[in-house]
This record gives sequence, structure tokens and C-alpha cells, in this order.
Amino acid sequence: MRYMPNVWKLFAIRFFSSLIPAYVIERLYWEERGMTIEMVVYTEIIYAVTIVLLELPTGIMADKWGRKPMIVLSAFMGCCEFLILLFATEFWHFALVVFLAAIGRSASSGAENALLYDSLLSAGEETSFEKYLGHLNALDISATIIAALCGSLLASRFHYELNYGISFVSTLVSLGLTLTLVEPAVKNPTDEDPPIPIRTYITASVRFFRNHPGVYLVLLSGMVTGSAVNFIDEFWQTYLDRVHIPVLYFGLVSAAIFMLRLPGNLVAHKLKSVFGYSSLLSAIMAGIALGFLCLSVMKGISGLAAILLVCLMAGVMEPLAAGYLQHRIDSSMRATLGSFQSLGENAVLSVIGIGFGYFSSKLDIFGGFGFIACICCLFLIYFSYASRKHI
Repeated sequence: MRYMPNVWKLFAIRFFSSLIPAYVIERLYWEERGMTIEMVVYTEIIYAVTIVLLELPTGIMADKWGRKPMIVLSAFMGCCEFLILLFATEFWHFALVVFLAAIGRSASSGAENALLYDSLLSAGEETSFEKYLGHLNALDISATIIAALCGSLLASRFHYELNYGISFVSTLVSLGLTLTLVEPAVKNPTDEDPPIPIRTYITASVRFFRNHPGVYLVLLSGMVTGSAVNFIDEFWQTYLDRVHIPVLYFGLVSAAIFMLRLPGNLVAHKLKSVFGYSSLLSAIMAGIALGFLCLSVMKGISGLAAILLVCLMAGVMEPLAAGYLQHRIDSSMRATLGSFQSLGENAVLSVIGIGFGYFSSKLDIFGGFGFIACICCLFLIYFSYASRKHI
């Protein structure tokens, strides 16, 4: 039971790392400092490519040398991001920020879930992983909602820089909490054993996915939907600005966006036992595809309903895909294999981002969302066929 406190510490870390009032006006702040939609997409591609390059190495390091150092590194990168953003005025400043953000994301993506699962495993509670992960995500969403409501109010009355200063303090608190984590005891190679080459980790990971096509298919669905939803997270503010919604109401919209992710995270572990993975994943992807299709044609305030539909569907996906993988892998490679989903998601994101940026430049944000709708529909057709054999 000595590792169970890690669970509550992870809850606190996630809360403060998500208590970021800067996010509610991020696109407006960037645009105010000269960043166009195309330039933002370029930084998104930098972010995605960096994660693709670093995701596996950081996952391997988490498995070989510990999850805690990677989580601490992620929190430290978060502090650096907001410190730089307070003074950012040029494209390369923002490019550096997303580069550091990618380092932090890749460091924590596999390590956090691995630390959570192994902490639960030490207490015999590993079967409750989806439940705890769902609650962790729910707390994340709650903190985001609080930050959004406060952030929009502050942004309507004060300079945007205040939001970024508060966000920097919140990341500092999160960094301090990461230092109190305790590394769980897992079955890793002993000090007497020769070190395992990185190539061995990669080969074993590829072999695992080849031998488990169902896991591969579920993670692929998480990658595609996750990368698609990312464009909602990054550009909903631009959409609201285009349909002339005042910044004062951004907090309410952001709260609604994240509030709708709560039910899915909290009940995903129950839904999977009722409907099964194949039917549930198909419904999620169909809902997301429909939402993006509506966004591309609804050029008014009614498009908010489509954004909310996408977020409602997205809330179920993360714990579902993560749990499907975690229950089927060994602790010695938990972070490495967990990193594959983030790696693949960002590889897909970098490819989709090119098309999104092109259509946004021609047809504004509405054209970009239409392109995402086409991608989601095509993948849904593929998934419906492949899932009959493998899930």
C-alpha cells in the first residue's frame, strides 16, 4: 500500500498542471502577437514531429530508469513554456515553446499511465485502472473548467499577460508535487543484467502489436480521433471569434466543452462491459465525424452544438483505448508501449495538419474542419471492416 499515495499525488499534479487560465485565450493571445492560423499550424507540426522523434526514447527511459524522472521533466518543461510565453513576440519564440511542450508531453505520456497502473498493481487494484484514469481525467477537466471561467473573466478586464503569469505559478506548484512521487517497484532488469539495447525495446514493441492486431486497431482509433479532437482544442477560440462571440463568454464555452468530457471519462469502464469495444468505438467515431461535418457547414453560433458533440464522444475514448492496452502488457515495457499511442497520434496529427492548414487558408477555419470530417469518415469505414476480425 506504500505506493497508493502516488495516485492521490498524481491527482494533485494533474489538477495544478491543468489549472491554466491562459488556455482560454491562447489563440487570441498568439494572434495578438502576430501568429496567424497558418503559423499556428506550423507550430503544431513542429510539436507533432518532435513527439514522434522523442516519444519512444522517453518511454524507454521511463521503463529503464524510472517513471518519476520523466514526470518531473514534463513539469519542468511546463514551467519553461509559460515563462517564455510571457515575453514571446516572434515566431521562433512560439516555436520554441511548442518544442518544449512536446518534450514535456512525450516525457509524461507513457510514464504517467505506467506509474498509475503500477501503483495500483502494488495494492492489488490494477483492475480499477480505467476507473482511476477516468477520475484523473475528470479532475483534469474540472481544473480546466475552473481555469477557463476565471481566465475569461480576467481576460475581459485585464491584459492577457495576467492569465499567463497565473498559469506559470500553477505549473510551479505542479513541479513541486512531482518531486514527492515514489517510484513503484516493478520487474525490470537488475543491475547485474546487461543493459537492454533500445533496438530490443523497439523490436519487442513492434512484435507485440503484430501479434495483437486488436490492440493495434483500438490504439489506431484512439490516434485518429485524438488527433482530430486536437483541432477542436486548438481552434475553438478561432471558430468563436469568426462567429463573433465576445471573449467574455469564452470561459462558459470552454467550461461546456470540458464538462461534456466528464461523463465519458467517468462511465467508460461501465460502457465497455455493456456494449463491447467494437460497437462503442464505432459509435464514438461516428459521432466525431458527424460533429466535424456540421462544423464545416454551420457558420454561426449553432456550430457550438457540433463542438459539444465532438467533446462528448471524445470523453469516452481516452480511458477506453488506454485501458485496452494497459491490461494486455507487462510492467517492464508499460511506458514504452504506452508511448506508441501518443507517437502515432502525433504522426497522424502532423499529416492531417498539412491538409487542415491548406483548407483553412483557402476556406478559413470551416474548410479545415471539413477536411477533418472527411478523414474521420474514411477511418470509420476502415474500422467497421477491420474490427469484425480483430476485436
